[in-house]
Amino acid sequence: MTDPRMLKHADILVNFSTDIQPGDRVVIEATTAAEPMLEALIERVLENGGYPYLVTKLPREEAIFYKYAQEAQLLQTPEFLKLAYEQFEARIRLHSLTDTTLLQDVPPEKEALRAKAMSHILSTQMERGQTRDFKWCTTLYPTEAYANEAGMTLAEYQDFVYSAMHADTDDPVSHWQKVEKQQDHFASLFNGKDKVVLRGPNVDLKLSVKGRQFVNACGLNNMPDGEIFTGPVEKSVQGWVRYTYPTIYNGRVVKDVELEFIDGQVLHAKASHNQAFLLKMLESDPGARYVGEFAIGLNFEINRFTGNILFDEKIGGSFHMALGAGYPETGSQNKSRIHWDMICDMRTDSEILVDGEVVYKDGQFVA
Repeated sequence: MTDPRMLKHADILVNFSTDIQPGDRVVIEATTAAEPMLEALIERVLENGGYPYLVTKLPREEAIFYKYAQEAQLLQTPEFLKLAYEQFEARIRLHSLTDTTLLQDVPPEKEALRAKAMSHILSTQMERGQTRDFKWCTTLYPTEAYANEAGMTLAEYQDFVYSAMHADTDDPVSHWQKVEKQQDHFASLFNGKDKVVLRGPNVDLKLSVKGRQFVNACGLNNMPDGEIFTGPVEKSVQGWVRYTYPTIYNGRVVKDVELEFIDGQVLHAKASHNQAFLLKMLESDPGARYVGEFAIGLNFEINRFTGNILFDEKIGGSFHMALGAGYPETGSQNKSRIHWDMICDMRTDSEILVDGEVVYKDGQFVA
């Protein structure tokens, strides 16, 4: 029997997140493990008069690629995806791995080469997404692999996923419309301001958002969603942070990351696990040591760490910063081959001040 929550998930993606209109060309990216969801998406895109184009991978395809690909192959930008990101109207990506550890042993040098090949696609997505000429959304199809990583059974994980999306409610679109209004207020506390200070047992940071725009992430580019974010002034970040959750990049887990920023740049970095990988990725390019994104997580249905950044960066009561590429719509000027989110809990003895005023305390907005 088809899970009705999965069908509502498809409805959210097509009728809200990407708002597919007649004539829209939609590239849908997933592994073949997501077949039931792919069928639902194709149906809804067609019902809306759109044109679905599938880009599917075998569950182990990326591992095979990294094992056998030579340098020239690693540096080859996928031609169809390049065309789709440059010309199509929409993209829906379904994370749908059947083994979340597939890429954990890939040499960082190979990952760096691949990131270089994919950098044009990432920058095109961000630039065209800024004006909604390219309506893109990233989401997840629950598999046993993600459930195992989160320490849940598949049934428990499905409940968690669909609750975070509100696909288990009668009218999830109305929910995300309400989220949009509430988060507009939170974003207004930062927009037009300058100095932001974060204090707590795991953070002592200062940064500037002068001239930058806080974006209300309410379900258009991610599902689930629930955050506000910006790109801080590149050379303004000063201080120290210890990320309280493991940080994951391309399947590689790095634990207990501590970063020290001076004039916006990471000058000192350490980790208790996979420190060499962290340091290697910081050398990806000059922009990799600067912050492209500063964000506050606001989805309180996501109340635990799952090992999947799509959910974890939205944890209610947390903030995260991404090293590397920033989103042009925020005013960020940072460019990089990487965009690596790292998350810090703020629910205990922590606060955020904006131009000297406390606006956030112990995981909640107070202004």
